[in-house]
Amino acid sequence: MDLKDLLDGQLQIHAYCENPDIVMCGNKCDLEDQRAVKEEEAKEFAEKYGIPYFETSAADGTNVNKAVETLLDLIMKRMERCVDKSWIPQGVVRSNGHSSTEQLTDEDKEKGKCGC
Repeated sequence: MDLKDLLDGQLQIHAYCENPDIVMCGNKCDLEDQRAVKEEEAKEFAEKYGIPYFETSAADGTNVNKAVETLLDLIMKRMERCVDKSWIPQGVVRSNGHSSTEQLTDEDKEKGKCGC
């Protein structure tokens, strides 16, 4: 399976949305002699599809934190865009179990309950 097939197929099947936040990691950068994909080839692919790319090593930790932080930044930016635009579709069940269509009663408001 080539990388394009992975992006178009497997990733979309398991993704949480149509355009998921991803970073691409070339692993085992500390083992150059065992490289399966040339670094330049991987960088070109990532650039072509607008994907952040990192050469990583679990053995010595090279760029592992940076890759994770970049992915988290992408996710947080997406969440901020959704919140800024009040993007919670009608009927969506929030993590607290309440539907976005539920309204507080006057009695709930008097008791100091919130709608979150």
